[in-house]
Amino acid sequence: MTASFLDLTSATETSSVNESHFAALRRGEASTDSISSVKLSLVSLPLAAPISDAKVLTGRQKPLLDIAFLFAEIRTEAGFEGVGYSYSKRAGGPGQYVHAKEIAEELLGEDPNDIQRLWTKLVWAGASVGRSGLSTQAVAAIDIALWDLKAKRAGLPLAKLLGAHRDSVQCYNTSGGYLSMSIDEVLDNTRASVERGIGGIKIKVGQPDTKIDLKRVQAIREALGDEFPMMVDANQQWNRSTAIRMGRALEDYGLTWIEEPLDAYDSEGHADLARELATPIATGEMLTSVAEHWDLIRNRSVDFMQPDAPRVGGITPFLKIMSLGEQARIRMAPHFAMEIHLHLAAAYEIDPWVEHFEWLEPLFNEKLEISGGRMIVPNRPGLGFSLSEQAREWALETETFGEAQD
Repeated sequence: MTASFLDLTSATETSSVNESHFAALRRGEASTDSISSVKLSLVSLPLAAPISDAKVLTGRQKPLLDIAFLFAEIRTEAGFEGVGYSYSKRAGGPGQYVHAKEIAEELLGEDPNDIQRLWTKLVWAGASVGRSGLSTQAVAAIDIALWDLKAKRAGLPLAKLLGAHRDSVQCYNTSGGYLSMSIDEVLDNTRASVERGIGGIKIKVGQPDTKIDLKRVQAIREALGDEFPMMVDANQQWNRSTAIRMGRALEDYGLTWIEEPLDAYDSEGHADLARELATPIATGEMLTSVAEHWDLIRNRSVDFMQPDAPRVGGITPFLKIMSLGEQARIRMAPHFAMEIHLHLAAAYEIDPWVEHFEWLEPLFNEKLEISGGRMIVPNRPGLGFSLSEQAREWALETETFGEAQD
């Protein structure tokens, strides 16, 4: 069939619009730099001893022996460099690394300042495997590196680039309170954390025998005193009836929050607990998208939301979660990744907490300062950390895309 004049005109106009659209996406006069190389590394961080929480005691997972990290190091023609990371526990780390390698070349020649556009570009490059979960966790390492680079270009700590509400954040320790540790070990770790200046202590619960949980909570509360901030974490292993019974039994201990009492995706159950219990409810660390966090927020399922920047896809989506949380007046306590979350928590309007894990310290040349129960925002540009030689020795695989500069 012969095309009509109107059909040909429409096709010509559509082609012109498409060309104009793609021209708008190309680098223009406002671009100030371009990405010259992307270096990816798969790093395995060994733990000093196997770690178990309630997921191990219920047979759903094996003890944690090491943590896989995906590091991204991005360099530009102007000589700036940014470092970011994502991670996975027990499984998924190699998958993140492979996916990042598949999309890394999409960055070459791009202006590193256009972070939101680059995040969208990378997510769509791998959209066949979804826009949450492992695929966006691979993007997270790159996104975080771009934010690190942008803050370094500005000569500012990331918290200051975003606009800080405070120069230090309340911090609590988790790594000393696992179920694989005896009560005496947890007490020793608690004393060491308090002496170091940590401002709160979280211990794991979720034993098949709930009386053991209560005995451990009682011992730690007595050691800390009535006023010292204390949290417990059930790692999603209670059902709704157990959670309400345990929540009521724990009311007398003055806990700052009960964490992950139910399955991470049970927003309705968490909302019921938040209404029924005086103790605040915290959850969110296992969620991998802005939409999943919005479900928690709009249903009033949490008193403390606990997003994880590497898990949700980086700092770019994390900032959207922060905006939603501030609008709903929900407090925040980001999960793990303290080098990243310290800056984000400092930029959150409502006084937050940040989680301390000394496990991560060997990965970096710099250490975060803790004083008076708070973690201090470093005055170094960007995130304020650089990879240690030990981290590079732990690298299982490394690959560079583009031309690395000396």
